[in-house]
Amino acid sequence: MSDVLEVRGVGKAYPDGRKRLEILKDITFSVRKGEGVAILGPSGSGKTTLLNIVSGLDRPTSGKVHLLGSDIHRLPESCRAELRAKKIGFVFQFYHLLSEFSALENVMFPALIHGDRQVRRAARQKASSLLERVGLGHRLTHFPTELSGGEQQRTAIARALMNDPDILFCDEPTGNLDPVSGTGVAELLRDFFVKEAKTVLIVTHDERIARMAHRVWDIVTGKWK
Repeated sequence: MSDVLEVRGVGKAYPDGRKRLEILKDITFSVRKGEGVAILGPSGSGKTTLLNIVSGLDRPTSGKVHLLGSDIHRLPESCRAELRAKKIGFVFQFYHLLSEFSALENVMFPALIHGDRQVRRAARQKASSLLERVGLGHRLTHFPTELSGGEQQRTAIARALMNDPDILFCDEPTGNLDPVSGTGVAELLRDFFVKEAKTVLIVTHDERIARMAHRVWDIVTGKWK
């Protein structure tokens, strides 16, 4: 399998008065196509910072990130934005659903931003199909406030898959859920990389997700577990 993501010597530091606050130091790992990788570590260990860097949302202080064949931090911002829109899916801990839109409209949103008329015409049907896949076919017209936490996260996962991304980045996807809902979301994500060979990178402190992943990388030790 080829590498979808290569991270080499990545560091991140911020000025802190006269000192330098080092969040990440010399991070090196890779993710292969069709692989589910969990980055495990406690709160405050820099997992989300790392995810933002490898997905192109933030820049490293040092090191390089090759994502889907491109040195992502050498690309102009417009190209990074296009890469994120077309080839990357994001699932966040706090869902980030639009409260004024229904579940169906939230899932359709990435296709509507893309602006392709043919995609727009097919967006409703595809969004409906994705919501069926995550077990929410009966919730199409419900608004986020009418959904449970687990249902909101499933909606967010469907939205992340709307443009058929090459890689799915997940930031603590079970961190805001009760144990039962969290297990359901973890199993849903597992199906994407086990049954559908999707490339999935998950940062988490949830051992349930770690046990489901193909490989687990410990951000504290910098080693594979």
